[in-house]
Amino acid sequence: MSTSIEPQSATTTTWNLDPVHSVAEFKVKHMMISNVKGQFTRIKGTLNLDETNVTNSSVEASIEAASINTRDEQRDAHLKSADFFDVEKFPTLAFKSTRVTRVADGELAVAGDLTIHGVTRNMVFNVEGPTAAAKDPWGNVRRGLSATAKINRKDFGLTWNSALEAGGLLVGDEISITLELQFVKA
Repeated sequence: MSTSIEPQSATTTTWNLDPVHSVAEFKVKHMMISNVKGQFTRIKGTLNLDETNVTNSSVEASIEAASINTRDEQRDAHLKSADFFDVEKFPTLAFKSTRVTRVADGELAVAGDLTIHGVTRNMVFNVEGPTAAAKDPWGNVRRGLSATAKINRKDFGLTWNSALEAGGLLVGDEISITLELQFVKA
């Protein structure tokens, strides 16, 4: 599939991600006993929505890697280091859709290229939405959607780990990603 951006049709509208009303969250198994969650607090993106055929829509998003927040400064510093995200060398995580497929009413599969730690892999987000457009109290028109995916962190070169004395590893390989996104019509 071509990655060139087609000219927008009369039914295509542009929506900008509202970072104040959006959340990019992840969770990973810690010490093989419980999940630890974290968020990225600086995200931006654009949705080009074909109002008559959602499968002709596209989305691009980016996250500032240094905005990671797991509610523990020491862990966040380690995640920003060369052991994990290496934010000095790879400051941005990015996603660019390549295909949108309708799964069911209100459910989509959005395939695209996800880049983390300088490595790009094709993956699929399961999406609920987008919701119907709604006007906010200030006259802006908004839509929302929820998206989930699972990735293996090693596929993106995030391989640091530490063996536990009782066996097993400190950090799990499977990462669950949850996005709660709100867009404002451009």
